[in-house]
Amino acid sequence: MHFSVPPQQDVHYLPFHDKVSLYKGDITVLEVDAIVNAANSSLLGGGGVDGCIHKAAGSCLYDECHSLNGCETGKAKITCGFDLPARYVIHTVGPVARGHVGPTENSDLTSCYQNSLWLMKENDLKTVAFPCISTGIYGFPNEPAAEIALTTVKKWIEENPDKVGSCQHNASSKQIAVNLKLLIHWLRQCVSYST
Repeated sequence: MHFSVPPQQDVHYLPFHDKVSLYKGDITVLEVDAIVNAANSSLLGGGGVDGCIHKAAGSCLYDECHSLNGCETGKAKITCGFDLPARYVIHTVGPVARGHVGPTENSDLTSCYQNSLWLMKENDLKTVAFPCISTGIYGFPNEPAAEIALTTVKKWIEENPDKVGSCQHNASSKQIAVNLKLLIHWLRQCVSYST
């Protein structure tokens, strides 16, 4: 899927199954089947990406989220996109790390991506855009968060190659650098395995 991006925003297309790209910009303007919301457990809006998605989608998103009775950490729930270009919003609640990352936080963040992708598959959606989950106010460090995001998405695409048309990851400049470093490492491994 191709879409136009305003000039102040950057898109980095990477040769990862021709399905993953890194995007720096406003996730609420993307014309994809679903955007993922890094939500709080109430699902009723908050700061950061969560607040921007709620504002752009309009008041009907709040009403539908209210009917969902919240969401547990690592889980995901889906709503309509309402006033967004995206048809759906997948809400997932990341772990609060505040700089401490242990097995529970790693597992919960992995579950955020897995459960969001599962909802994509369950609803026959082909294109999705993820924000960086838990790296804002929740304090999950960028590098391990990027590794979890890319490793989980990579594994899911390998296991479900016909279920994803494109997967975009919205990232800051620092996170794009971390993601590019990880992708280059994976590509080198692929080349060494194939020779």
